[in-house]
Amino acid sequence: MPHSRSASKRVRQNRKRRLRNRATKTSLKTRAKKLTTAVGEGAREIAAAEYKTIVQALDRAARKRIIHPNLAARKKSRLLKRLRSAGCPSPEAPKA
Repeated sequence: MPHSRSASKRVRQNRKRRLRNRATKTSLKTRAKKLTTAVGEGAREIAAAEYKTIVQALDRAARKRIIHPNLAARKKSRLLKRLRSAGCPSPEAPKA
């Protein structure tokens, strides 16, 4: 229980930020799953398009420090590796 007004404001801010960050992380996981599913089903064009959107989302989350930048780089690398192993067309790299 916060003792001061500023401490209670911090609690409110932290709660709001935690919910926003959690929503972003959940969205990233959902997009990664969509990409994996598309690769598994052989929908190459959909997978390539999905890769572009997830890369943009990962970069945005890393820029806002919702996730660590190295985590974003690692996820992008692994997703691209999965995309290439399925023989998907090379997606255009989005501008950072």
